[in-house]
Amino acid sequence: MKQELITCISCPIGCDVEFEVVAGEINNIEGNRCPKGKDYVITEYFNPTRILPTTVRVKRGVLPLVPVKTEEPIPKKLLEKAMKELAKVELEAPVKLGDVVIKNILDTDVNVVATRDLAKR
Repeated sequence: MKQELITCISCPIGCDVEFEVVAGEINNIEGNRCPKGKDYVITEYFNPTRILPTTVRVKRGVLPLVPVKTEEPIPKKLLEKAMKELAKVELEAPVKLGDVVIKNILDTDVNVVATRDLAKR
């Protein structure tokens, strides 16, 4: 048996949720003050995911970089690989909010999109 503690970030409360893991199964979840806590713990323990915010280069833009992010969370274990893929990208200005920068990054079915407009120089 292994005791674990995770701070839930599903809602603004930020509960410290304790749980135990026995033979690869989660048992006895305590401390969540809303129903989202239980789901968060299960997902975070077995398959943690994150939204990836970063920037990519832009040629002939009023700024050299534009902010981008994944439209949905991707597996945490893929964040470094995704960053390496995004480091290879160089867009051409102008860039529009919502433009797809990389479609289906790393076969996750998640697109990376621009999060602001960037005008041409």
